[in-house]
Order: sequence, then structure tokens, then C-alpha cells
Amino acid sequence: MLNKDVSAGRVSAGVVEKVDVAAVNSAASRTLYKAREPIYPKLVHGKFRALKWALLSLTLGVYYLLPWIRWPRGVGEPDQAVLVDFPGRRFYFFFIEIWPDELYYLTGLLILAALALFLATALFGRVWCGYACPQTVWTDLYIAVERLVEGDRNKRIKLAKAPWTSAKIAKKTIKHALWLVIAAATGGAWVFYFHDAPSVFPQIFRGEAPGSAYLFIGILTLTTYILAGSMREQVCTYMCPWPRIQAALTDSETLQVTYKFDRGEPRGSHKKGQSWDGRGDCVDCFACVAACPMGIDIRDGAQLECINCALCIDACDDTMKKVGRPLGLIGYDTDMNLRRRQAGEKEKFRLIRTRTILYSALIAAVGLLILSGLASRATMDVSVIRDRTPPFVTLSDGSIRNAYTVKIVNKANSARDFVIRLEGSSAYHLTTVGAETHDNTLTVTADGDAVRSVRIFATLAPGELSRASGDIRIIVEEVGGGESVVNKTAFMKERR
Repeated sequence: MLNKDVSAGRVSAGVVEKVDVAAVNSAASRTLYKAREPIYPKLVHGKFRALKWALLSLTLGVYYLLPWIRWPRGVGEPDQAVLVDFPGRRFYFFFIEIWPDELYYLTGLLILAALALFLATALFGRVWCGYACPQTVWTDLYIAVERLVEGDRNKRIKLAKAPWTSAKIAKKTIKHALWLVIAAATGGAWVFYFHDAPSVFPQIFRGEAPGSAYLFIGILTLTTYILAGSMREQVCTYMCPWPRIQAALTDSETLQVTYKFDRGEPRGSHKKGQSWDGRGDCVDCFACVAACPMGIDIRDGAQLECINCALCIDACDDTMKKVGRPLGLIGYDTDMNLRRRQAGEKEKFRLIRTRTILYSALIAAVGLLILSGLASRATMDVSVIRDRTPPFVTLSDGSIRNAYTVKIVNKANSARDFVIRLEGSSAYHLTTVGAETHDNTLTVTADGDAVRSVRIFATLAPGELSRASGDIRIIVEEVGGGESVVNKTAFMKERR
């Protein structure tokens, strides 16, 4: 029998089932989106807050000041310590210079950074999210500005509920203006990594900077202003994949910010002079909740939203001092230590585990590969392109001539001389246009940090054609017995 919905019930196989019509209507009116509830974290003082201030200053200082550091190089070379030079097709990082064909070094650095993040997460949970993530750093800075202009938690809540007055408008305007200045500085600093900072800085204000500079300043200004000013915890909860990934990198021995419920429960308010017998140390003051920038209650256990910023530790420790109880009710702890305490066993912290050994070994291996590659990298590179149209030319005396373009990449900062010569199963004769050869060799000069292209010709006499194997080696070596590169290519003497 077909099912049929009715206004007061549902007919199914001849049986009328009662349906809560009000509940159905209520569910139908729900939406998939919940409006953001603003969070007003309270300023706390303590060792973790001090550590976050120090790391905030360090990371922002590095980001904003690094493009202004100078590093001496060769004549005509940029003296910016860290620079992504697209026109010159180079990436400079202090004494390291990466060419386009060496981007695998950047790949190695990204792999190294990922492995270091895996190791840090396995040891200390979401320590990256809580202290060094750009979203956390800039949000922390924005909250500090907000607190400076509007006051601490209670004053900000009161201001948000207050009617719009000239004083409220002034405070909101000042706050958002400062946020925009920080956002614009963020976008401007990013552009400095791709242009010479002292040169492009005044050009930006004169309207003379490249269009791409204004584009990226605008993009980063907008994203910083929105993400750090309006979205904040929503970025960490809904946009960032890391909270979901990090669960696979932690285990029961990972140190994470934890409420020690074995000590805190049962919780409840406490008055001075009351006994602590039969109850836990948590006085249910909600100081940890007020301090949390994510707006969660750490006492509810491990949560996706928790970024392990440890501000709740400082807030709780401050309360424990006031009520005369031991510190550390909220602190870095492991699931295994909780089980050990419940079993009456001694706590211990196992930093050396299978996964931490594996991550450390991989970091060491990748790091050694990068270092060995940088230590043994050549300062020259050679590529040879043979003319394909026509594949060869038959001269009037019956000789066969092939043409090649030799590109010498001089990665040193100064000009160097190189000798080009030919080797093969037969006596190839080397010639070029506009220059003389000596003893069947050609000497050319390649400027520092530049590519020198040379067009050469290899000619084979008629008597040598039958003995030629079809292969030829073009050898380029530095004058004076330096580096040399052998490039094997084909010598065409008949059509295939």
C-alpha cells in the first residue's frame, strides 16, 4: 500500500502514525547557516600570553622587515637578501640563488616544512595553530587593536549592545581605520618580496609601481581585513583543513592543552573558608571561556575548534592563585597521563615514539639531500639544440654540416671564459659565425648570472662519412681547468 502524508498523521501499511506537525514545521523553517556570534576574548596575563606576544613580535617583525635586509652580491645583481625576481628569473635567499631549473630545492623546502609541522603536531598538538599560524598572529594583532580602542571584554560587549552615538561611531571608525592600515601594510610587505623594497616603496605612493603590485596589495588588504577582522575563528573552524588533518598525526602521548577533569570534578562555586573535601578544584568561574579566542569551553574535552593557544591555562592559573589551589588544573597533558593518574601510576612524557622517530628521520634525510645538493651544485649549465629544419646541409665538396645552438648558463656572479670543442668517432670540424676557432675549439665569454647563446657548425668531410656513428659530443669547459659539461647529441648525415 502506498504511503500517504496527511495533516495530522502518516498512513503507512494501513497504520496511522502520529506526527508532530509543529516539529515538522519548525524543521522546515531551519536554515543551514548560523549567524556568527561575536567573541570578545578577555586579556589574560601569564607565561603563555607573554610567549604569544614574543612570537607575534618575532613573526611580524620578520615578515615586515625581511625585504629591507641587504645582501651584497655581484655587480648588477640585486642586493635584497630575500627576493623573488621574476624578470631576472631568480629566487634569492641570502647566499642561496635558485634558478628556474632548480625549483626542486623549493619543493624540498616545502616538504621539509610539512614534515616539521607533522613532528611538532605529534609532539605538542596544534602548537602551530596556537602560536605561529598567520591567521592566529594577525587575529591576535587585530584583537589587541580592538582592545586598545574599545577596552577589554566587558567594555566591548557593553559597547556592542549600546545604541549608536558619536562616541561609538568614533571608536568603531578608529578601530577599522587601524585595521585597514595593518591590512595595507600586510599587502605592501608581500609585494616587497617580489620587487626591490626601497625602490618600489616610494613608487607605490607616487602611482608609479607596476599594476601587479597594486593588484596584490588590494587582494591582501581585503583578505587580511576580512579574515582577521570579521571571520576570525570561522577561518579555523570552517575554512582551514588542518584541524581535521592533525587528528591523524596525534596519539595518546601527544601533549595538548587539557582540562584535568580527574582533578577538577565535581566542579562548583567555592567560598573562602569552605572545605575542599569531596569536590574538585574547578570553581566554575568561566575564566577559561572568557579568555578563549575561539569561544569554547576547554572543560568539554578535545574539540575541533581548540587551537591550543594556551590562554585558558593563564586564565585558570590566575584563578587557582586566588583560591589557593595548585596551578595546572588546565595545562599541557596527554591522554595516557590521565589514564595513568586514574590507575594510580606515575606520570611520564614519551617524546620519543615511533611516529616522532619517523618524522625526525625524514626531516634529517630531506635536509641532508638539500644541503648536499646545494654544496655540490654546479655553477654552470649547458643545453644544446640541434637545427631540425633542415636537419643537415650538403656543401659543394660533399661535406655534411649540422648546426647547433649551445646555451651556456653562467651561475657565477662574475664573467667567465669557456671553451667549446667537439668529440666523436670521426674528425668533426668546428666553425661559427663572426668568430675564429683555434685548433678546432671556440672560446666564448659568458657574463655573470647570464645565459650566453652560441651558434656553431659541425662539419664532416666526405671521407669521414662512412665511419661516422651518428653521435657527437659537444664539450664545454671553463678556461683554466674548472667545471666542464659533456652534452651528447646527434649528427645527421642522411634523411631518415
